Amino acid sequence: MANTKSAKKSAVQNKVRAQRNLARRTAIKTATKKVMLAVEAGSNEQEIEKLLKDVAAKLYRARGKNIIHKNTAARKLSRLSKHVAKAAKSASK
Repeated sequence: MANTKSAKKSAVQNKVRAQRNLARRTAIKTATKKVMLAVEAGSNEQEIEKLLKDVAAKLYRARGKNIIHKNTAARKLSRLSKHVAKAAKSASK
């Protein structure tokens, strides 16, 4: 347990930040799943693009806050975009 007043405050801040970071990571996963489900369900392109834009915003925000590494954000967005493009291409045939 923390001994000094500043160490106690720091412990509380760390706990709050950890909860906030977990919430952001969870939001990214949820948004990603929504995109995947929309693609599998064959939703219209505008809806999928809107969901993809939301995921991109969440990823870039998490990257900027150092919640996830910049390359991780880029990789996740790239793979998701690739999946959406593949689905759009197969739907147009």
